[in-house]
Amino acid sequence: MSTTAPRRGRRPGSPDTRAAILAVARERFAQQGYAATSVRGIATAAGVDSALVHHYFGTKEDLFVASLELRIDPRVIAPTITAGGREEAGERLVRLLLSVWDDEESRLPLMGLVRSVFEPESRALVPEAFGRLILGPVGDALELDEPERRMTLVASQLVGIVVLRYVAQIEPLASAPAETLVATYAPVVQGYLTGPLP
Repeated sequence: MSTTAPRRGRRPGSPDTRAAILAVARERFAQQGYAATSVRGIATAAGVDSALVHHYFGTKEDLFVASLELRIDPRVIAPTITAGGREEAGERLVRLLLSVWDDEESRLPLMGLVRSVFEPESRALVPEAFGRLILGPVGDALELDEPERRMTLVASQLVGIVVLRYVAQIEPLASAPAETLVATYAPVVQGYLTGPLP
């Protein structure tokens, strides 16, 4: 007969624990935003130690990215766009957007993220994801004047493409060749980045 007492306290690490942490993290980030969400709070709600959260995911930002469940890490996007400087950054942005969204494997989790904008409990995810991880770093790296204003204008154009081409599938935008869209939208986006603002 075993004399070992049943284990109490926080559960040890396992794939189920990792999934539970991610579920709690996604909920907290969506409801409270990035700044107001703590790793300790996520760990407590998931029934684990903070050290286990860090073991699985690293930093708070790493956990945030993992909670988005995207195929690519959005943090790698900014260096791709800014590597060539300000000139032609608009074209690189539009081209990258289309290449990611035209790839079905990448598009599926992104569609879920975009649809979360219309769900009150998840509304904070999209601005946090794109503002913190992509738009902010791009604006800073390009050393734009009025970076917040310019990158918000850029975002309005890119989100418009996403909603009309991929979500609503409005023609002729939905089936237009990528190169046509690059030629059409790149100058507009470049104007938002480097052109005069009213």
